[in-house]
Amino acid sequence: MSQTNRFVGKTALITGGAGEIGFATAKALAEEGALIALMDINGEKCSEAAKRLSGICETVRTYICDVSDSTAVETQVKQIVADFGSLDLLFNNAGFQGAFKPIHEYPIDDFETVIRINLIGAFNILRSVSGVMVAQGGGCIVNTASMAGVDGPPNMAAYGASKFALIGLTGTAAKDLAPYGIRVNAISPSFMGPGFMWDRQVQLQAEANTQYFSTDPKVVAEQMIGSVPMRRYGDINEIPGVVTFLMSNDSSYITGVNIPISGGIR
Repeated sequence: MSQTNRFVGKTALITGGAGEIGFATAKALAEEGALIALMDINGEKCSEAAKRLSGICETVRTYICDVSDSTAVETQVKQIVADFGSLDLLFNNAGFQGAFKPIHEYPIDDFETVIRINLIGAFNILRSVSGVMVAQGGGCIVNTASMAGVDGPPNMAAYGASKFALIGLTGTAAKDLAPYGIRVNAISPSFMGPGFMWDRQVQLQAEANTQYFSTDPKVVAEQMIGSVPMRRYGDINEIPGVVTFLMSNDSSYITGVNIPISGGIR
């Protein structure tokens, strides 16, 4: 258990709560006393995540929601407030990586799906939750962006565009919500591994067959890691500490920033 209790009595909503980053962050918040609302589109995985948290967290509830559906988001956020009485912290983390294709071959339907989830979905959550926080008189929000939204990676038009936009949205939201005592920041993880997302990215970059990466996944992995100054991918468990710092009073002077989590900026 954590030696501090920075979030006792606070309710935290984590979208994409059944995924690796969402769960790891929910666990870190729970260990410091937060009450946890896990939101995900996958009900089965969300329930499994909640069970894993049940021995740590005083209260954990699950909410099944497609964040790209604004009506569903409004309904579920209202239910969270009804269930917990407040909504103090938001980890706006749900996302979808999409295809890996050069832009002249990029599938239009996939581009639309990625934007709908990563940008419109993030906006839907941000809009609904911030309305609750304005009424409460304060709160803290952390958006999950990406280094893909900083350096324009090859073969990732939709994902990169969605995360560039989310970083911009973070800056605007920080200014709009500051008068209400609400801080809004973003994190930008780079290559994270090991695991499914790392393996998928390596494999799909190899299959994209462009000048930037080899067609051999083993070589692609070496190329990707070689582009990071610290010559390693990040560990999922390195993310929660940054998020909890940004949500805590330890960072009460910070709003509108995007923090790379990358082993060194590529």
